[in-house]
Amino acid sequence: MSDRPRLLPLLGTTRHGSRDAMTCLYRCGNACDHPVPNTSDNTYFGDLVEGEVTRRGVVRAGAVGALVLGFGGTAAGALAGAAPAAAAPATPVVPEVADPTAPQRGVGSGALTFKPIPPNQLDTLVVPNGYDHHVVIRWGDPVLPGAPRFDLHGQTAAAQAKQFGYNNDFVGVLPLDRRGRRALLVVNHEYTNEDLMFPGFTGLDNLTVEQVRTAMAAHGMSVVELERVDGTGQWRPVGQGRRPYNRRVTALATKFELTGPAAGSAWLRTAADPKGRTVVGTLNNCAGGVTPWGTVLSGEENFNQYFVGADAAPAELKPKFDRYGITTAARYPSGSRKWERADERFDLAKHPNEAHRFGWIVEIDPFDPESRPRKHTALGRFKHEGANVIVARDKRVVAYMGDDERFDYLYKFVSDKKFMPGDSWVARKNNLTLLESGTLYVAQFAQTSAAEIDGSGKLPADGAFNGTGRWIRLVSGNRSYVDGMTAADVLTFTRLAGDKVGATKMDRPEDVEPSLLTGKVYVALTNNTDRGKAGKPAADEINPRNLNKHGQILELVEDRGDNTAESFTWSLPIVAGDPADPSTYFAGYDKTRVSPISCPDNVAFDATGNLWISTDGNALGSNDGLFATAVEGPERGHLKQFLTVPLGAETCGPFITGDNRSVFVAVQHPGEITGASVEKPASTWPDGDYAKPGVVVTWRLDGGPIGS
Repeated sequence: MSDRPRLLPLLGTTRHGSRDAMTCLYRCGNACDHPVPNTSDNTYFGDLVEGEVTRRGVVRAGAVGALVLGFGGTAAGALAGAAPAAAAPATPVVPEVADPTAPQRGVGSGALTFKPIPPNQLDTLVVPNGYDHHVVIRWGDPVLPGAPRFDLHGQTAAAQAKQFGYNNDFVGVLPLDRRGRRALLVVNHEYTNEDLMFPGFTGLDNLTVEQVRTAMAAHGMSVVELERVDGTGQWRPVGQGRRPYNRRVTALATKFELTGPAAGSAWLRTAADPKGRTVVGTLNNCAGGVTPWGTVLSGEENFNQYFVGADAAPAELKPKFDRYGITTAARYPSGSRKWERADERFDLAKHPNEAHRFGWIVEIDPFDPESRPRKHTALGRFKHEGANVIVARDKRVVAYMGDDERFDYLYKFVSDKKFMPGDSWVARKNNLTLLESGTLYVAQFAQTSAAEIDGSGKLPADGAFNGTGRWIRLVSGNRSYVDGMTAADVLTFTRLAGDKVGATKMDRPEDVEPSLLTGKVYVALTNNTDRGKAGKPAADEINPRNLNKHGQILELVEDRGDNTAESFTWSLPIVAGDPADPSTYFAGYDKTRVSPISCPDNVAFDATGNLWISTDGNALGSNDGLFATAVEGPERGHLKQFLTVPLGAETCGPFITGDNRSVFVAVQHPGEITGASVEKPASTWPDGDYAKPGVVVTWRLDGGPIGS
């Protein structure tokens, strides 16, 4: 057996659009090298929905997103100097906005007036004229007070557990004061690339156990206190003082509490945890969301690649492992990380239930650094891209989630309990339990023009890709709605439940985010080059192109504007790609005026309701980037490119502060190109020596609102 990780060239060295084979290896464990996990034969409810879908009016959501829009309304120019480092208040300040749907002072008109940047392949971060950017924090920078200086040639797990981790993905920025001077940066660290981390790397089997443990410590999350710089849109880490909120959460040592109906079930019990309620570590944390009560949600995605030995697991578990992409045909599947060398719990031959303890939505309270993070079983287990929450009109909270796999599903969760506004202890205690009990649904889509879909991307005669849909109940509390499955079964093997009820197979549903201004929900469907291949599902109206390289954006409108509804209408406002390609669509906007976009991955909103889209694996030959468009009014569909990231990198995050003066993005895996190494980097961003993932903030030089 070769000890060099297996890179899988396809069409040169690229897979998934322009994603390099090295990224496929380390990011998702060569997922495309394995069979598509979903082999179900689901059918749609109703063959056709006659006539054009009538778009229902949507009322504004209720009290939502206090933290997302919680930055002080003080104009940036009025802030005098950087905030001093200060001790944490006895009670964490959780800013409250009485009406988060109302514009704050100074957030701008909402018009996107910046001049779009052109596609490029430069090894730098490019922003529009009139803007500047700065690296906030990078791999190896100190997080905990007393962290040692980063030593590339002397990395240790103990040092990495105090330093900023590798390959940052989700970015959340939560205000610490009402004047917008201090904030907490919360970041996911999705995965490591040992080729680009360790000098002299020759293969995973040749790593020392300490190096494996260092990689484990580089996974997880970071919480870092920030201060605003000189009243601008720039932010930097607080470098002095106690910094009591700063925290590292790792795959190596952090303990997590399991909550919800599946906690304690037989599926989650192990020799080390016979009660099935405490998990060590979190894996492959991808996107996430900030909750209205001031916590951060993080999605465990490609956890399958960290486990070996499923070939020797109990026979009854093998179909379940296969459905989750855990290969049962060999001890070491393609892309295996071989962490069992440092911790035997990753060997499923010895500990078959350990894999079931990953693939959950994680919740962390950044305002309480002593709190134990939680994994919420009520939200189901799959390859979570992330979760984003909105408060419905009846004050229950609704979380939307995508399962990032070819031909997998879209989900939502509706809480049993109701959100309590305010930052009192009573409210906070209540809100911290909202995701522990509720109803989990999976989406099923119907079409208006099914007979016209030929896989080319040609618009139907009614002028839109659209239809209706319904949310199918899977489980509510301890009650299962899926024949032959208990509630614990449904929540632990949610993909299998979705198969049974006939959910709609999607083109890699990734980030899902509701607009806090309209309640409409937007989904990034990244791509699916298996769509329409022999033996695979053909194009349909919601996934209208075969061999889909570029992806699409889905807009979902819940019936009566109620996010707890069990039916909805949907449309595709953006079908991505080169605007000159007739298969693309930009909400009917003049395509000669829009920027090309490929492989939408994450979505976010600014304070005025514009949709921002980051990309992963641009199949048009340019570096990945960040784009913005209006989703309402005459400029709907006028997509403009705001920035590009360096060579080989992916644009993650993004996050726009509530005062609309700062855009944060995570630059993930710069220089991740086959053949690159520490000694021969394909990118030298950001410091000119070797590639380092990092978080960047962008702001307007004149202090004005972003985009306007």
